[in-house]
Amino acid sequence: MLAKTSPVPHPLRVLIIAEAANPEWVSVPLVGWSLARAIGRKADVHIVTQIRNRDAFLRAGLVEGRDFTAIDSETVARPLWTLGRLLRMGEGKGWTALQLINALSYPYFEYLIWKQFGPLLRQGKYDVVHRVTPLSPTISSPIARKCARIGVPFVVGPLNGGVPWPKGFDAERRREREWLSYLRVVYKLMPGRRGMLRHAAAILVGSHHTRSEIPSRFQDKTVYIPENAIDPDRFNARAAPVKDVLRACFIGRLVPYKGPDMLLEAALPLLQTGQLQLDLIGDGPLMESLQRFVADHGIESAVTFHGWMDHTKVQSVAAQSQILAFPSVREFGGGVVLEAMALGLVPLIVDYAGPGELVKPGTGFKVPIGPRDQIVAGFRDSLTELAARPEQLTRIGENARNRIEWFFTWDRKADQVLAVYDWVLGHRSDRPDPFAATENSRKDTG
Repeated sequence: MLAKTSPVPHPLRVLIIAEAANPEWVSVPLVGWSLARAIGRKADVHIVTQIRNRDAFLRAGLVEGRDFTAIDSETVARPLWTLGRLLRMGEGKGWTALQLINALSYPYFEYLIWKQFGPLLRQGKYDVVHRVTPLSPTISSPIARKCARIGVPFVVGPLNGGVPWPKGFDAERRREREWLSYLRVVYKLMPGRRGMLRHAAAILVGSHHTRSEIPSRFQDKTVYIPENAIDPDRFNARAAPVKDVLRACFIGRLVPYKGPDMLLEAALPLLQTGQLQLDLIGDGPLMESLQRFVADHGIESAVTFHGWMDHTKVQSVAAQSQILAFPSVREFGGGVVLEAMALGLVPLIVDYAGPGELVKPGTGFKVPIGPRDQIVAGFRDSLTELAARPEQLTRIGENARNRIEWFFTWDRKADQVLAVYDWVLGHRSDRPDPFAATENSRKDTG
């Protein structure tokens, strides 16, 4: 049930739960931090996070007690995290195992939150409770039921994840130690999941796949808002125009499912003939084999390995390119695609999951998902076409930048979420569909 309240006589007060939120990290913690802070620029926000993020919050200038509260759940989290590292069987691998561990430890985190903030919520100190992170739909929130009982709307999301491994990539799946992903469907039976969905006033989903996994009886309170956005202050460079040679970059971990090896294979003819320069930004277990491939084919002068780079410095290299070539076959959110588009790079991606939803006609190029050989051929054809007609890249790159400015800055994201708050508080009767509304108001050109 949606809360039926009169307009509040004070600035909207939001208790944001962001167990993972950190301005100094990437991926989910950066999403948690960025969205919470963006909402905080438009409402009176207090962030509740895990103790491991406390020092980063303080370094960012937030005041403990006034702006945020750090919850020390290490009694349960630390030993389970140790177990999780063993189950993952490798740094950066076994993400499904990590989500299982989070699902076991997270309820204690919310127990401590309710112990501290439950009395304040009963007193009406907050108008909305919003769980931003964890993003995983496999992790339930016991607080949802408690908020419903006292009449405080509980918003969860953007939930995202669990995109199926595409057919033909079982070898990559095993190399990522994703043994538990074969059993992932069992999460729908986990205690607390349906309770969270039933008691939530609104469910934000970050992908169409995640929306498809929400039971039909909860679809009328489900809102699609992609999880990622960009900070214009962090991504303010502009892609270099094509000079003598087309330039492309790859940004990400050098792991099988992100496809840097497929990219090298696809680009090989262009690299050998000097029609393309390629920058590989990132590190990972494929580094040695990729370097060997480059040496074996005599293309050292056409490929540069930059290794791991600080997130704030990536744009200095990426902006030298005109194309982001990113053949990943399993991206939930695709934040790197948005970051590249913000620079005016033209994304060339696999039409699957997150990236496939972000790139629209006129703003980039998509290769259909399929077997490895089909993806390699598709990337090779696209790169060959772009090398032959590079003049189109300037216009398409500008379209990509415009799409980011219109839909995918954190301030835009905050406005989309605030529309949901208005709805659950009864200040508007229609369920917002903010992403569709903004897309219909402006058309991609090109």
